[in-house]
Order: sequence, then C-alpha cells, then structure tokens
Amino acid sequence: MTIWAILSGIEGNLAAYEAVLADIKRQRQPVEELYILGDIIAATPASANVIQRIRSPRDHEPEPQVCRGWWEEQLLILHGLGRTGEPTELIEHYGAEQVKALWDAIPRSTVNWIQSLDFGFFELDCLLIHGSTVSVSDELTPNTPPIQMLDRLMRMDANYLFCGRSGLTFQYEIQQGSVTSSVTTLDHTAPPQATLVKPRQVIGVGNVGRVPGQATYTLYHPYANQVEFRTVQYGSGKGFR
Repeated sequence: MTIWAILSGIEGNLAAYEAVLADIKRQRQPVEELYILGDIIAATPASANVIQRIRSPRDHEPEPQVCRGWWEEQLLILHGLGRTGEPTELIEHYGAEQVKALWDAIPRSTVNWIQSLDFGFFELDCLLIHGSTVSVSDELTPNTPPIQMLDRLMRMDANYLFCGRSGLTFQYEIQQGSVTSSVTTLDHTAPPQATLVKPRQVIGVGNVGRVPGQATYTLYHPYANQVEFRTVQYGSGKGFR
C-alpha cells in the first residue's frame, strides 16, 4: 500500500525533523513519498543545517520533495527575488530586527536552491501546498468559511488539498451539493447557474518545528483516502503517539 508522509514548518529545528524521520522509519509499511510543504527555514542559523540534511537524504530514506513556504518567500523578497519588493509581512509578524536575522541565517549560496523550489505539487487528485493557490500567506484553518475552502479546491480542481500554513492538524470535509452563482455587469445580469460540488477535503498537515519537544505531521494513503495525524515527542520526553 502506498503511503505518503506530508509535513511542514520545520523552521530550522533539525532535532524535530530528525524525530519525524525516525518515526517515518518505524512505520510497518514503508513510506514511499515524503512531501515537505514549506517553512523549512526560519530566522535562525540552524536553518542551514536543516537545508543540508534535506538535500542529503541517507540510505533507505525517501527523497524529500520540497515546495516554498512563507519563510522561504520572505527570504527571496530580501534578495530581490520575491513577488513583492519589501518584507512587509516579515516586519509585521516578527519586527524589523528579524530582517537582518533571516538575511544572516541563510548562506547566499543556498538562496538559488530555495528559488528553484516548486510553489506546490499536484499528485493524483491532491494539491499539496504551503498556503493555497492564492499565496503562501493564505492560512486555511477549521474556522475558514466553506465557500472560501471550496474556492481554493476548485481553482485547481483538487479533491484533496494538503496545506501547512496554519501549523494545525485538521480534516475539513465539504459534502456533496451545489453552488449557485451569477455574473452582473453594468448593463446585464446573467441567469444564475448551478455548479455541482462533489465531496472534497482540506487537510492541515501540522507543524514539525515550532513547538519545542513536539512535532506533528501527516501520513496519507492516497489509494484508500486515509489520513493519519502523527505527534512525535522528542528530547527529554521523547516518544510518539
């Protein structure tokens, strides 16, 4: 049976990433695909070690497939390679002092590799992305309105959207139904049209490195459509559940 491991938010925490890799190796059935949905770095020098570890998987480890996250986008903005010219979000979230900290944390030789990362992945009927197709900053949570969730799914015609921006683990189901919409211009109103909505899901995959001593990630069985959330304890209270 095919199994995917999907994680996000290592945020420069190498110990947490190693704990997740160890938990992946403990699975009774081997994990065939490893997806990392962004935020592998943060404004910490330890981020360079995480990048090196991801780029150098060991024997019998799946090759990580990595897409950009919010932190990667902020780094590219600092180097004039992002979609905007100023690190406005970085300053708003963490203060101006973190601009220099992020700049100093990641060697210039690594920036080109980060720039080469995909924005997301589309595999089978699954979209795997940090935020959503709108942006890496788009934070989907269990409280996001259904119509917004549906919009994010239908933009790529995905049945399952895996995201990591919120850092939460959740499974958000949209039941079968229909959506009625119409287009109104200055001189014309089109007749309402009904669009059939099939069952779809948005899955929050958790966060690996943000909470010290505890990493969360997701296992997914794509051909059985089964989702399993994993919590790994590491450090002094190590273990898993």
